[in-house]
Parts: sequence; structure tokens; C-alpha cells
Amino acid sequence: MLLRFLSSAFVLVQAQAVLLQDIQVAPPVLTPSGLTNGSSVGFPSGLGSQGCVVEQVLVDHVFAYSYGQPFVGTYKPPSCNFNRVTWNLTVTSRGRQFDRLGAIYFGDIELWRTSTAEPTQNGIFWTYIKDMSWALPLLQEPQKLIFDLGNLVDGTYTGTFNTTLTATFFTAEDSVMPADEILPISTRQGANNQSSQFSFPSQNASNSVALPRNIKKAVVSIAATGQIGEEFWYTNVPQSVVNTFGAGFLYGYSPFREVQLLIDGVLAGVAWPFPVIFTGGIVPGLWRPIVGIDAFDLREDTIDITPFLPILCDGRNHTFQIVVSGLNDDGQGHGSLSETVGSYWLITGKIFLWLDRPGSITTGSTLAHNVPAPSIAVSASIGTDATGANETLTYSVDVKRQLSISSYVRTASSSFSASWMQNLAYSNDGELTAYGNNGVNVQSTTGTDAASAGYLRQISYPITVNSTYTTDTSGNYTITANLERGQSIKIAGQPVFPSGLQSFDVLPSIQRGFPQFQGSNLYTTQNGSAVYQASPAAGIATTYGTTAQDMVFSGIEVSSTSPSFYFPSVRGSQELYHRYVKAVNSTLIEDDESLIGRPFYTFIGSPQGDIPPSRSHVAFGSQKRVMGRGRGSF
Repeated sequence: MLLRFLSSAFVLVQAQAVLLQDIQVAPPVLTPSGLTNGSSVGFPSGLGSQGCVVEQVLVDHVFAYSYGQPFVGTYKPPSCNFNRVTWNLTVTSRGRQFDRLGAIYFGDIELWRTSTAEPTQNGIFWTYIKDMSWALPLLQEPQKLIFDLGNLVDGTYTGTFNTTLTATFFTAEDSVMPADEILPISTRQGANNQSSQFSFPSQNASNSVALPRNIKKAVVSIAATGQIGEEFWYTNVPQSVVNTFGAGFLYGYSPFREVQLLIDGVLAGVAWPFPVIFTGGIVPGLWRPIVGIDAFDLREDTIDITPFLPILCDGRNHTFQIVVSGLNDDGQGHGSLSETVGSYWLITGKIFLWLDRPGSITTGSTLAHNVPAPSIAVSASIGTDATGANETLTYSVDVKRQLSISSYVRTASSSFSASWMQNLAYSNDGELTAYGNNGVNVQSTTGTDAASAGYLRQISYPITVNSTYTTDTSGNYTITANLERGQSIKIAGQPVFPSGLQSFDVLPSIQRGFPQFQGSNLYTTQNGSAVYQASPAAGIATTYGTTAQDMVFSGIEVSSTSPSFYFPSVRGSQELYHRYVKAVNSTLIEDDESLIGRPFYTFIGSPQGDIPPSRSHVAFGSQKRVMGRGRGSF
């Protein structure tokens, strides 16, 4: 049978039929039963009858007044052998509450960054399943498990988060080669039972680490999330015009952000972030029940640092530092990297190490470091009204960057040329009218990463946001928004984190029907419109809207996996998974799924037309002041 409901999910739906189910659209994940999207299973894998299959509850906890009080528990792996692990995060909530950011750690190492949906008075729930097989070296040993989800509860904000995290261990025949060791770049507060995220720029996000001397490959991953004045960084304005409508009204350092990795003060690579929008972002009615792209599973960027191995394997301490940079500009069209931003970004990193023969020492040539300054162009224009007061602001930011880092590496088993190359382009055209209360931003981020080990990635992150903010004489206000955005990620070669292809390539039906894929292509778009109406005097607000999302995940064949500033041409592509969802006024009215062209699940309902339960804010003023809040603020 192609489709069957998971019994646990079915029981959950029966027991909590009145709850609204929130969803993040993502490719299905391989489990012992087959491919699952969290509520149903297609293409049974047959893995449930092979080797180790163990399910273990890791967390069962209610996050109420939990700011600074994470859950702390003990993780113990099962006694049998396993090479695949999935984590099932299921959360229920009821009442009124902001979206909150969460992070799961083993000791000092962050494993999963997530965020919550905003609850309703009747209640919500969501389930997200994540492939954790990349963390095998950590999962095979006992660990201190820390789950930090800072929540505040009072007479107004009553929502708690009832959270269950369940691990499933099993075995699959595949060629995934996880790292031998994973080390943290963090504040290392696990011994104090606390979160280990840096708060940048108030903290220096760096660690001094002595690495093993027998490394043959090394990659750093970075988790970086903007909060408060940096949550909507892609709508910030150039620094030269930040006071156009008065001091403190707008956020600055431009709408461009670059996350930098420095090793001993030398730039090793960059990440240009995807604009994550949380479920309270822009207008909350956009994200009920379809949450924003990556909202439940915030994606990490990776940088291959193998060219640095001749330096890093000398047995000495080396500094790994992560910096978030915006732009400074002179008001004359010229810009430069600011090396800082507003408050604040939450940052951690991980160092993934693949080791050669024990006792051996990796050596090599000096580093060839071709990292010119990025090309930056900034322009801005201010319009005034009849009284001479500033009424409009129009601006444009364009950034381009190429870098290439290489060396010759000698290990006990081989000698090879190691390289890391990046080619990135960014643009943002913004316009603020009505004295800064209405705004439009059209942004594009594209780029290619390439490592000599045969890994290549191509990204495209377009986003257009159009929002208006109006008030009446009673202080009531209305925010309306229209949004179009997308995420396209092509990957060739072996990534550190699962691309999604690993869930398909072990299935017999895939192996028989298709050639061995060299990579994957994830392409998804979201578009929607929503309204938020608030009456501060009455302490109530309503939000409603329409959102649709389309996602296609494909296996691809490419012409080459040699490192280059450009992604190779795609010789062949096969759609593996497709999902289209649409919601109106908090009701999912269409949900069409297919696996390799066959129906996965189809639901068509009718919108209820209801407006979600009221909610209120205590902060008012500009639109950014109303909606721009971060972890722990209310």
C-alpha cells in the first residue's frame, strides 16, 4: 500500500482533533517504515525488519516560564549497532504567545535550531522529523542533552510549549560517511546547564582550539540567526540614511548581511544568509498553518577549511571566529563592510573532522589566499513633503564577491590539492513611503560554493516584501502585507548535512528505476497576503490571510564535480517529491503531494473563514517596532 497513516500520528489527530496542525513543507525523511512527512508514510522501506530498530524518548517537557531555564537530561545510545537516526519533535501549545527560538545541544555542541509556531486559544500542534545521521560520532556516545526554549508566561502571554523529542535508531545500506569528530564553536556553557550561543556583537564569537594532527578533511558549519533589530535585516536601510525619519525609527547597516569565518584572523569563507521569517514575522496571519521556509529547522551553512590543514595540524591552538557584517556607506555611493551589526545575532559553529591513520601528521604547502574585497555599491534618495519633512526614502544596495583559497595537503594516505571557492551576488531595492510606515523590498541572493573534494552548491534566495502600516485617531492600527519569496538549493557531491537525497537512494524502487544521482535540487516558493488589526486600548488583535507554497525536490546528474566559480550544467533531473499547499484564514484548503509522480496524500477542504483568536502587543509605534521583536521580548 503506497500510503498509510502512522498510528501515532493518527492517535494524535484523534485525541487533539480541535487543534490546528501547523506544517513546514520539506522533503520526506527516511524512517524504518519508509519515507515520512511526519503524518504519513509512502514507499515502505522494509528497514523495520533489518538490524537495529529502537525508539527512545529523549525529551518530554513543558516550557512555561523557561527563559534561562533549559531542559537538561541524559542521552544514552542503544546497545545495538546503527547508522541512521531521526529525531521527531512534536509540540502542542494553547493560549497567546509569541514565536520563540529553540536550540538542542549535546553539551556545548548545538545540534538543532528551531522555532515555535504562535498558538491560538483553541490550541495548535506540529511535528517535524529531522535526519540526524550526520551526528553519528556524537550519537554513539552518552551525552548531556540540553534543550533551550526561552519562553515567558504571564497574565497576558499564557501559551506554554508541551514538547516531546523522540529518537529512532536503525540501519540502512548507504555510502554516507559522517565525520569522525565534531567540535563546537560556542560559549561552551554546557557544564553550567545553559545554552551555548554567542550573542553578537556584544560577545566575541570565537574559540581557541587545538585540533588532531591527522586530519584529511575539515568543514565548519555556522548557525546564525538575527533577532530584535536584526530579525528583519533584509529590510534595514543604508547607514548614511538611518535617521531619515528620526533617530531610532529605522534599523541600519544596510539590508545586506555577510557571516564570516576567520581562522587566526584570516578569512576562510563566508555565508550570505537565507531570510528566515518566524511565525510572528511581518504579519502573523501569513504563517497559520503553513509556517515560513525553514522555520522549524533553521538551515546551517558550511565552509570547507581543508586548505587550512597544513596550518591547523601543527599541534597548536588556533582561533576560530564568526563575525556578522553589514555595510557602512559614505552617502556618496561607496560602501564597505562594517564588521558589526545591530543587536543581535545568535551564533554557534561546528568543526567537522575526518581523520587519517592514528598517529600520522598532516602537512602541506603554504596557503594561497585570493580574497579581494567585495564590490559594493550603495545609493539612496530622500523625498520631502510640502513642509520640508522627510516623507520617502528610496535606496539600492548591490554586492558581489569572489574568493579562492587553496593549498597542497599531504596526509598519510594521499597527497592532493585542496581548494574552497565562492562566487556570490546580492541586490536589494527598497522604498519607504508615508514617513517610513509603508515599505517595499525586492532582494536577490545568488551564489556558488565549491570544494576540491567534489562538493558544489548553488543557491538562490529571492524575496519581495510589501507592507503598510496605518493608524486611526483612537490608536488602533492595521498592518497589511504581501510576500513572494523562494529558496533554490542545488547540491552535487557529498554534503555534511543530508540534502534529502539520502532518504531516497537506499530504496529499492529508486535503485531499480533510476541511475545513481550525483546531487539534488530543492526548489520552493511561498506567496501570500495577510492583515493584522489591533486595538491597544482594548488589548485585542486579529490576523488573517492567505498563503500558498509549492516545493519540488529532484535528483540530478551533473556534467562535472570539479571545483569552479559556477555550478556545472545539469544533464538529467528526476522529480522525487512534490508538494503544493494553500491555506486561507488558518484553514488548509489544499494539500497535494506526490512521490515520483504517484499520489502521496491529497486533501481538499473548504475555508472556515474565521479569524484566529485575538492577541495583543504592548509595544507600539512604527511597523518595525510593532513586529520587530526577538527572543525573550514581549
